Amino acid sequence: MRRLLVLLAAALGWGVVLCLCPISAGAQTPSSTTTTPASGPAPENVFGVLTDKKGTIDANDDVPIVGVRVIITTPDGTPVGESTTDDTGAFKVDLPGEGTYKASVETSTLPKGVTLTRDSIDFPVNPGQSRRLNFEVNAAARETTGKFNQFLQALVDGTNFGLIIAMCAVGLSLIYGTTGLVNFAHGELVTMGAMVAFFFNRTLGWPLILAGVLAVVLVGAFGWGLDAGFWGPLRRRGTGNITMMVVSIGLQLALVNLYLYQFGGLTRPYSDFHAQEAWTVGPVDIAPKKLASTLISLTLLILVAVLLQRTRTGKAMRAIADNPDLASSSGINVDAVIRMVWMFGAGLAAVGGVLFSVSQDVNFEEGSGLLLLLFAAITLGGLGAAYGALLGGFIIGLFVNVSTVWIPTELKNVGALAVLILVLLVRPQGLLGRAERIG
Repeated sequence: MRRLLVLLAAALGWGVVLCLCPISAGAQTPSSTTTTPASGPAPENVFGVLTDKKGTIDANDDVPIVGVRVIITTPDGTPVGESTTDDTGAFKVDLPGEGTYKASVETSTLPKGVTLTRDSIDFPVNPGQSRRLNFEVNAAARETTGKFNQFLQALVDGTNFGLIIAMCAVGLSLIYGTTGLVNFAHGELVTMGAMVAFFFNRTLGWPLILAGVLAVVLVGAFGWGLDAGFWGPLRRRGTGNITMMVVSIGLQLALVNLYLYQFGGLTRPYSDFHAQEAWTVGPVDIAPKKLASTLISLTLLILVAVLLQRTRTGKAMRAIADNPDLASSSGINVDAVIRMVWMFGAGLAAVGGVLFSVSQDVNFEEGSGLLLLLFAAITLGGLGAAYGALLGGFIIGLFVNVSTVWIPTELKNVGALAVLILVLLVRPQGLLGRAERIG
């Protein structure tokens, strides 16, 4: 029965990945803007809302602008479509397919006294994408180039990113602590969570909340089956940690290329919460979805800390991370707990992938891009220390965003690694790790 469950869990996980075939690059491109299969993605379109800001940052005095004509053309001026804003100031135009377009506001239809920062916008559209355009109408003159304002914005964005990194890193840290495995394929569990949610949301039309919950459950089951049917047998055969690390690199390469084959190389958004108007609080802009993501991440991290500290399973995880032999002699089923760690870590990675993709959209290599930061987080916090991973992940994610105020965005990961090196020079065991005796 146990072997049957292992095979079913593994087959379920791989089956979900292979089911992503309907969302490949070719399947995403609708052939027409008027006829789309009910089960397929919506046609490409562009939409927006024209709102008179009255020259202030107070949203309470905003007024929708009705009857304004918005024209969409190709870059060479060929008309594609047009729309007139309704009673809410909204407009929407279906597009013939992917490509680059130009949206122009016919200024003669604007009310008297209404001015635009710019009356035309050039924009690209990916297959199946619904693109939002923002025309600044009587926008408040607001200083956005000051370093302090940039710092506050980066602090808000970095808090969200740091919590997501912490959530993904805690599973990686627990896996290392209980098995000694440096799992280079952990980032692909992040991508798997995002892509499975995308499959249920965009292809099957499920609400993103339901799709995300099911993605977490399935990826967690995949993690359980992966250990039961793959890593567990390798451990029982006495495979060394270096060999297993090399195997994890091979698994990572296999998964990322499978994602590329099935999903394609384009970045695609979820159907829900894709385009939201940000709330303005002083010099800081924050979208409702990013605020919700921050609150969800913070709640889950608190629950993780309580689970590790208060529950028998959490105590068993920490005991195995401290001393597997002593934990086994105390009556703890080490293999069963390690399997729970894999399920737990994969589920958290999936949550992080979904929340990250809500803001950054879904890409086949998003987990690979986060992997370096995850390793930096668990090293900074202390190898194998779950609470250290939470702290280290938050610090790394926050620093990566805040550092862009002073250094180019392309170098932000370099800054995070510089902080990691400086901390380890002072405290080699990490922030919450324990010093080990040598000899």
